[in-house]
Amino acid sequence: MTNTPETLTTTATLTRIRLNRRSRAVRRDLTDTAHLHKTVMLLAPDDLGEHPRHKAGLLFRLEDTTDNTPPTLLIQSHQPPDLTRLPHDYGSAETRALHPMFQALTPGRAVCYRITANASAVRRVLDDHQPVNNKHGRKTVALYGDDALAWWQRRAHQAGLALTTTDTTHVRFRRPHKRPHPSTGPGEADHAPGPEHMLTRFDGVATITDPDQLRHALLTGIGRGKPYGAGLLSLAPA
Repeated sequence: MTNTPETLTTTATLTRIRLNRRSRAVRRDLTDTAHLHKTVMLLAPDDLGEHPRHKAGLLFRLEDTTDNTPPTLLIQSHQPPDLTRLPHDYGSAETRALHPMFQALTPGRAVCYRITANASAVRRVLDDHQPVNNKHGRKTVALYGDDALAWWQRRAHQAGLALTTTDTTHVRFRRPHKRPHPSTGPGEADHAPGPEHMLTRFDGVATITDPDQLRHALLTGIGRGKPYGAGLLSLAPA
């Protein structure tokens, strides 16, 4: 049976994990997004077949801190996750159902929003020396500044939101590490090629214009880079 946004609204949950910096697994995940993705995927059932993250509805966002409070990992999923599968002493977690929020989405209601997104576009490459993503000579490129803001304005409109205010913050992308190769000399890059993700956090106030489109965006995420902590849209009353 294929899940639809309507059926998922009764089962979607949000888990908030206040990470324990003393945990070796946490320290690893805070510096390498590939390992963080693997940890999040531990919470998905084992029998989902292909595309388990999508089938489990797993979206996540890592929120760094600027004071003495611990960093927080937000994880959204269709079903309550099995937190016993997390590494030992990973952090303190709490899970809540999201259906009350979905029921409260009505046209004209003002909400505060937050999303860390991979603002990007597929462009045609004219330079023969530039690597491309496919045989059609196109490449996915990161968007910055006003271009990133325009990208979010378009995506928000498609998601049933009319933006009132928007603040943007650059988010550091923790590129996956790779093991040193015998041919790699001291001081050379120790990162795997990884995807070209430029993450931007968008915060602000918006008005709901289409609750159905908004529910779908909340459940499925927005944009590329979802395995790397992008695309999870969060709402709160304005």
